[in-house]
Amino acid sequence: MTPTSTFATSAKTAGSSTRTVRGLKPRQLTMMGLGGAIGAGLFLGSGKGVAAAGPAILVSYIVAGALVILIMWMIGELSAANPASGAFSTHAETAFGPVAGYTIGWLYWVQLAVVVAAEAGGAAAILTGVLKSAPAGTPMPPTWLLATVFMAALTAVNMFAVAKYGEFEFWFAFIKVAVILAFLLVGALLLLGVLNGTSPGLSNFSDFAPKGAAGIGAGLLIVIFAFGGTEIVAIAAGETKDPEKSVATAIRTVAWRICVFYVGSVFIIVAALSPEAANAPEGPFAALLNVAGLPAAGTVMALVAVFALLSALNANIYGASRMLHSLAQRRHAPAYLKKTATNSVPRPAVLWTVAFGFIAAMLEAIFPGKVLETLLAIVGSTIIVIWASIAASQIKLRRSRDRGKTPFAPATYRMPLFPYLSYTAVGLLLLITIVAMLDAGTRTQLLLTFAATALIALSGIAITRRSTKIPEPQEDNA
Repeated sequence: MTPTSTFATSAKTAGSSTRTVRGLKPRQLTMMGLGGAIGAGLFLGSGKGVAAAGPAILVSYIVAGALVILIMWMIGELSAANPASGAFSTHAETAFGPVAGYTIGWLYWVQLAVVVAAEAGGAAAILTGVLKSAPAGTPMPPTWLLATVFMAALTAVNMFAVAKYGEFEFWFAFIKVAVILAFLLVGALLLLGVLNGTSPGLSNFSDFAPKGAAGIGAGLLIVIFAFGGTEIVAIAAGETKDPEKSVATAIRTVAWRICVFYVGSVFIIVAALSPEAANAPEGPFAALLNVAGLPAAGTVMALVAVFALLSALNANIYGASRMLHSLAQRRHAPAYLKKTATNSVPRPAVLWTVAFGFIAAMLEAIFPGKVLETLLAIVGSTIIVIWASIAASQIKLRRSRDRGKTPFAPATYRMPLFPYLSYTAVGLLLLITIVAMLDAGTRTQLLLTFAATALIALSGIAITRRSTKIPEPQEDNA
């Protein structure tokens, strides 16, 4: 396969049945990037990080935030040069060959298919908890039924033309961003003593790292997985108008806003709450609003968490279906998965993606708490493998372009301080991997992810060998 076979984008005739269109607007791309990274990991999971490290969790967030910015810069350079729906799978294929593209693409799809099912189940479980506190006589649908309804509704949304889908996800994600901004305002007023007349000050920081470096390391593992989702910008670039400029704008905007939202929110939480209070069952956001004396805070934040999960679910169906569509275009998946409807949506790929979610909802009803926990343990560390592939692809393809050996598009966005910052990202990923291997629970998760990656790669060797006699198709984005 030559580099041009996957590194160029093309458009077929208007009547093509495998064609996608660039219907997303730059503001939609930006909000999708924000929405993909802001989910239950912030609204609910941040409390676990505070409990693990105390106020020193801020160090974990700063380190993870720096890594996210570096990865986003790499994604920006690669996607501006090649705005394809295959994104980092296509980039890995261009850099290291078809087996690499196959492995990263399928690994990402498997991860998202499992996460979609987990998010539907999680949103349903939270909503069931809210309904239990409702007045007597309130209908109480089973959790599996709510999960099925959520899956059906968002499957329908993903069948819309990409422009309509983008607008829906824009406002869906906007709700989360608005809630975080409101929380930052309330938290600032609480710390200043405006809300209840007294300020907690910074006394919680007197014991900054109660569990030492081990706590910071444990917190880092929690935080890094919460940041997963930013990479959807690279996938959506393939369907965005003027992607070369839009991607650069989205990368710059999303990277710093995510860090501000996460670090700002966690700073307020650790300043106002003890680690034990931050790890309350209702989540740190609700716990802080209760301290601020706001009524029904727990119920409000529970509903916000439902919105956060559903928005992430919606974005993940989109990302997974586009990755599957790209795999089919590159002969790494059944050919019928590259077909698109009259509105240019890859509906077979969408249906394949959500099918697992529906099956998992049924299995969860039969075997509660067993199915998804097992699957999530396998794919829980996938983000490390995906980000490592992005870093490796960016380093190799950037060097090839600088030497004139790769037919890159003109550079509209470049990773700053190359190669130093690129290798810094690699170093941070190695550090996180080492820390993960030192903990028994995360070590098992990481080893399961590596095993799954190896199995996919082995199947990729067989699949790509069978298709080597057939010319590679080009990514089909118009």
